[in-house]
Amino acid sequence: MSEALVIIPTYNEKENIERIIRTVFALRTDFHVLIVDDNSPDGTQDIVKHLQGEYEHKLFLLPRAGKQGLGTAYIAGFKWALEHPYQFVFEMDADFSHDPHDLEKLYAACKDEGYHMSVGSRYVRGVNVVNWPMSRVLLSYFASRYVRIILGIPVEDTTAGFVCYRREVLEKINFAKIRFVGYAFQIEMKFITYKLGFKIKEVPVIFTDRTLGNSKMSTGIINEAIFGVLKLKLRSLLRRHQ
Repeated sequence: MSEALVIIPTYNEKENIERIIRTVFALRTDFHVLIVDDNSPDGTQDIVKHLQGEYEHKLFLLPRAGKQGLGTAYIAGFKWALEHPYQFVFEMDADFSHDPHDLEKLYAACKDEGYHMSVGSRYVRGVNVVNWPMSRVLLSYFASRYVRIILGIPVEDTTAGFVCYRREVLEKINFAKIRFVGYAFQIEMKFITYKLGFKIKEVPVIFTDRTLGNSKMSTGIINEAIFGVLKLKLRSLLRRHQ
């Protein structure tokens, strides 16, 4: 039984899903993979089911009824992980924007160095982003700076979605109180982890924008992240004075 589970949420990822799964299983560490699929109409689930015959007891599928948001997909995956004896739980995208080989570095930061959360960071050492237009790089970079200033989180890449959690972090978080489903979900999880007193390390990675499939970015997701930060700060202040 592996102690490390990689959760990959999917919606219409038929171009990427087989290659990302095979790449993870080719790594030196014995990672297991959980695909959380929101009823992709393009056949993503069929590909995963086919591969399950090849990767028995290592590749798992959690199908959902429809598109419900990134945050709820990860929470469903976290709950599944906690029902099993995994000690390290990862978030990773299916589109190769996160290099699967960097899973080893995130794993080492938590397992060997004792951190409770490790973040695959685009901004801890300059700006390491490939294939993004400059406007999007600037938006992402300054959004992370904005979050850091407002919330006081000692993390440069607050919106990063490439993360490793030690089991005890997820056990301590009340998922029923998580409010956000888009990119603000990533901010909220880091904020809660920090407020609970857990140790966080940023691991430098190179983020490469997808070359296959369609981006899930939208104006609504960006707005949620911007205004969600203010709501998180307000809730934190209210709790402090209660």
